[in-house]
Amino acid sequence: MRVGADEAGKGPVLGPMVAAAVRAEPGALPDGIDDSKRLAPARREAVAADLRAAEGIEIGVAVVEVETIDDPETDMNALTVLAQAEAIAAVADADDAVVVDAGDVNESRFGRRVGAAVAETGPEVDVLAEHRADERHALVGAASVVAKVERDARIDSLAAEYGAIGSGYPSDPKTRDFLRAYVREHDGLPACARTSWKTCADLLDAVEQSALSDF
Repeated sequence: MRVGADEAGKGPVLGPMVAAAVRAEPGALPDGIDDSKRLAPARREAVAADLRAAEGIEIGVAVVEVETIDDPETDMNALTVLAQAEAIAAVADADDAVVVDAGDVNESRFGRRVGAAVAETGPEVDVLAEHRADERHALVGAASVVAKVERDARIDSLAAEYGAIGSGYPSDPKTRDFLRAYVREHDGLPACARTSWKTCADLLDAVEQSALSDF
């Protein structure tokens, strides 16, 4: 069998990062698999539902919460390794061939790190890491869809709690408006914010300088 793994939410300022692994023979995958960024939200949700319902397909998911992301003792590369490894270990067998989307400029190093992390809690597997693997390997594309849909569901839950928060990415004006308004009202950041991100640091600096309207 083969396994593909990818993550979603590495760069946002709000909410968790989610990694997913999909174990299947490529022929078992439903139609319409692609890099999640190329699919409309409704199509991603339909593909993820098909993957979960299909026989012969196993799915593992790992969630890295904001508190862990903000831990000064770690970094996003290490967390990406651990998240992918956790998702892979949940479904992989020792003879599986694993392909992952590389979260490091050095593909082979990232693959070795993921393989070593999988072996700590699961089977020993050979891991091939490639940049843009979600575009080149259907199983990695499938994993990217599952991870993105799970991440979006987490963001929807946060929106139900906080109101309109946008996509959670620093470049999203709705997300910046939400953070600005929240800090203005509460004099602090929401629990869903990655406080170690530069966007949050800049926002708090603006508060201290009484220039919140300029943020």
